[in-house]
Amino acid sequence: MKRTHSATAVTTDMAAQEVVLTGWVDTRRDHGGLIFVDLRDRSGLIQVVFSPEVDIESFHAAEQIRSEYVIAVKGEVRLRPADTENLNLITGKVEIYARELEVLNTAKTPPFYIEDNIDVDETLRLRYRYLDLRRPEMKKNLVLRHKVIKIMRDYLDDRGFMEIETPILSKSSPEGARDYLVPSRLHPGEFYALPQSPQLYKQILMVAGMERYFQIARCFRDEDLRADRQPEFTQLDMEMSFIDEHDIMELVEGMMKQIFSQGLGQELTPPFLRMTYDDAMSKYGSDKPDLRFGLEIVDLTETVRGVNFKVFSGAIAGGGVVRAINAKKCASFSRREIDDLGKMAVQNGAKGMAWIVVTENELKSPITKFFNQEQMEAVLKALEAEPGDLLLFGADSAAVVARVLGALRLELARRLDLIDENKLSFCWIVDFPLFEYNDEEKRYVAMHHPFTSPRADDYEMMDTEPARVRARAYDLILNGVEIGGGSIRIHRRDWQEKMFATIGLSMDEAHDKFGYLLEAFEYGTPPHGGIAFGIDRLIMLMAKRNSIRDVMAFPKTQSASCPMTEAPSTVDAKQLRELSLKIREK
Repeated sequence: MKRTHSATAVTTDMAAQEVVLTGWVDTRRDHGGLIFVDLRDRSGLIQVVFSPEVDIESFHAAEQIRSEYVIAVKGEVRLRPADTENLNLITGKVEIYARELEVLNTAKTPPFYIEDNIDVDETLRLRYRYLDLRRPEMKKNLVLRHKVIKIMRDYLDDRGFMEIETPILSKSSPEGARDYLVPSRLHPGEFYALPQSPQLYKQILMVAGMERYFQIARCFRDEDLRADRQPEFTQLDMEMSFIDEHDIMELVEGMMKQIFSQGLGQELTPPFLRMTYDDAMSKYGSDKPDLRFGLEIVDLTETVRGVNFKVFSGAIAGGGVVRAINAKKCASFSRREIDDLGKMAVQNGAKGMAWIVVTENELKSPITKFFNQEQMEAVLKALEAEPGDLLLFGADSAAVVARVLGALRLELARRLDLIDENKLSFCWIVDFPLFEYNDEEKRYVAMHHPFTSPRADDYEMMDTEPARVRARAYDLILNGVEIGGGSIRIHRRDWQEKMFATIGLSMDEAHDKFGYLLEAFEYGTPPHGGIAFGIDRLIMLMAKRNSIRDVMAFPKTQSASCPMTEAPSTVDAKQLRELSLKIREK
């Protein structure tokens, strides 16, 4: 039988017509005189009725089929009686009375139910991923992914972008995450690297005069994994010539508006909020702040400068800060709950956590004895404290306090149920530091990557005060998750060489790793910049999932393995010899 319709293409106006449907047996119900089968294909479900009065042979054949059998059915479309309609299904007003049944393939009993909201270990789901992807919620995620990528392509094509592929086998440039290396058979002892991003290729495309480039790019990073990381992932990569930050942000905001409107039916209202890196770290303790709730961090450094409390005075004397969060209406927290928050603070780098419980008649805290009345009133005023509030303090370096209070802020929001899961809070983070100091390597490293341009008015400080140099970088944040990041790039050789020198690369090292880029900059390179979006993260947020693995067809586990194919795996000795490799015994 040749299929004529998908399940959901069968509508009420097709009553009395003959159709041929193919798909999987979702459920089978034997009611004695009739057998009901929910037939599932990619589009959805439809009910098929096997009646001995219509066709006795098909009825007997239907007695033998089971869940996940693959079948073809020919039958007549009929309207379901009003009292049996299923309004939860698109096809709930029709059913097919079968005249022919062909079993195209049988199936073993699946290791888990093919339905939504199953409580099954993820490793088992990945082991049988082809079954997991049959579940409606997983199929829905991949449909959304397809739709979003198509919207991206159409939007950029309409604005003059060219989609250009860049190499997967490239040169290793170990600045950032570890590369995945690929040994070369034709060049024994030498290796390709899988690209962490198409960064240098897209900049060279700007040198080549392409002006507007994009790519749905596969990227690879050998790093420790978590819910929103995978060893291989997909990003929308973009680069443009003769533009500035405002041009890129405006273009991206229009694209996001179109993605959410056409993909989810949700309307966005650009322009998005723009916030400096310093403000984000100070007020939210993170460069990817979740703005769906308040609980802002308040800087009290000057307010408590004269307080005779060594934890505060010591931090300030060492160049640090004192900041606090007012956990509104949390004075009812038990001492154990407060101690748990203190343990979280220590886990994030604090030496401890000071706190004050505000009641109608008193302040409860071990630290109030260090404050005079005027000092305490100033603190309460700065935090807008009222009876019933819990005040949580952090005192250390600015980085440690931001990390500690940022973590506490998110934990309090979860405990107090302050996060509106249906809200979309976009913001741009700008004015990042160009460099951050790596204590382990005792040198400055690029906060984003070493091809990001410094602000022109900060360029002279690269020699004298690199920590104060600001980058022409920008990240797009959605609900506390970085979904995209980019920058205006360096396009002059002398500036690029200065950047390499500041991060500790010798001239020889710079030429060895990036000589082709430096050479390209000598042939008329236009000012350019771009941005890249983590497609997996974006789809994860749009689909309201907690892991990017749920929006990827064949992801790896957190140990970077594939239970279905058993990758990575050993290879035979012949393959190793051809690659001039030898496995060293541990």
